[in-house]
Amino acid sequence: MPTAPLPANPDAGAGPQHVAIIMDGNGRWAKARGLPRVAGHRRGADAVRRVVRGAGELGIPVLTLFAFSTENWTRPADEVADLMGLLRHYLRSELDELRKNGARLRVIGKREGLAADIVRDIAEAEGTTASNTRIDVNICINYGARDEILRATRRLAQRVAAGEITSDSIDQASFESELLTAGLPDPDLLIRTSGEQRISNFLLWQCAYSELVFVDTLWPDFGKDHLEHAIVEFRRRERRYGGIGK
Repeated sequence: MPTAPLPANPDAGAGPQHVAIIMDGNGRWAKARGLPRVAGHRRGADAVRRVVRGAGELGIPVLTLFAFSTENWTRPADEVADLMGLLRHYLRSELDELRKNGARLRVIGKREGLAADIVRDIAEAEGTTASNTRIDVNICINYGARDEILRATRRLAQRVAAGEITSDSIDQASFESELLTAGLPDPDLLIRTSGEQRISNFLLWQCAYSELVFVDTLWPDFGKDHLEHAIVEFRRRERRYGGIGK
């Protein structure tokens, strides 16, 4: 049965307010076409542009994309170098597109380990788009949820040891304030492309009650229509947060 489209004037109140996407399938897209993996990553960058624009048009306030994990450093050195090159290109070439879409960019992840020029480009892109208010676009680079949770725990332990806080005063809000996503709402909807059905160390704390939608489409082929279908599926579901449904 075909999926009904969203209304022309999206109802932001119906949600989701925050969509997170695990962008998967670039390598398989390239392999299926007899192309090097970097060709898939390049087409994946085009998909990022389409989805950022589409999310803004659909009235999604927050979009978070998983671009490069802490585990991705184990990939072949030439592939990592290609990915870093694409990141440089995106940060330098997409600022006008982000402005047009009213997008505020935020890069989430460890800056340690990234090249100095990439760190500078991240700071410039974040600063340049800081006043945009239509949509928050968060790109997770050198990010791993377990590492994020461990770092937050260490910071709280250090504050306890320094006498700044007591262990009894640590609650969910104080823990979340130490996460890299501090100030952002938790994702309502988590999408993973390419048919894989796992969350791969992505926003483990934040996605505790996210609705999960897995789609077979490879990331380079993903666009606004796929995002729209995932939102329709999200709106079909009843979110109970551990309680009893209607």
